Amino acid sequence: MKVLVIEDSEDVAFAICERLKSRGNRTEHCANGADGADLVKCGDYDCVVLDINLPGASGFEVLASLRKDKIDTPILILTARDQIGDKVNMLDLGADDYMVKPFALEELEARLRAISRRKEGRSNPVLTVGDLSLDLSARSVSLRGEPMDLGHREVQLLEYLMKKPGHTISKEQLVTKLFGFDDTGSPNAVELLISRLRKKLENSKLEILTQRGVGYQLRSMG
Repeated sequence: MKVLVIEDSEDVAFAICERLKSRGNRTEHCANGADGADLVKCGDYDCVVLDINLPGASGFEVLASLRKDKIDTPILILTARDQIGDKVNMLDLGADDYMVKPFALEELEARLRAISRRKEGRSNPVLTVGDLSLDLSARSVSLRGEPMDLGHREVQLLEYLMKKPGHTISKEQLVTKLFGFDDTGSPNAVELLISRLRKKLENSKLEILTQRGVGYQLRSMG
């Protein structure tokens, strides 16, 4: 997943980002509500972690603005308020889930996976295409039941391709998904990852097709 964390507490944001990154996810951090809303509107995030008490714009204002603009990115709210009225307001404004501070990082990660699956219309945390399976919880890949040795970015790339088998995903979208603002990402870097994956999938019933000038498509060969 590519996750934006909008949280003004540096310690909380750091802990969330480090936990998610350690599990193979991409993270970006913003400490200002108004700036965070702009990032969501122009970015390509799988989920957003949104604090309520923020400078620039409150979490309530950010959430209302995003849903008004028809941005349907899954949003998990973080709040120090344990009031029923606040929870009802968050959900009515369009939040997908919420957690009251303090919280367990493991639970936050699981909730993010759950709301991401709901948006995609899936309940199973395991993606399966042909003879290949990817466990989104364990971040592990297996071919006909045998584990495969893949790097973090190879797993991330495979995840995006497996979520839309038979559909072409553009190079530009993959660059955005796989590389954060602080990393050096380019179409050439994506090409290198594709080349590595193709070699590792040689014994599978899958192939990665290149749509020249457009992007890549994962296809089952039966």
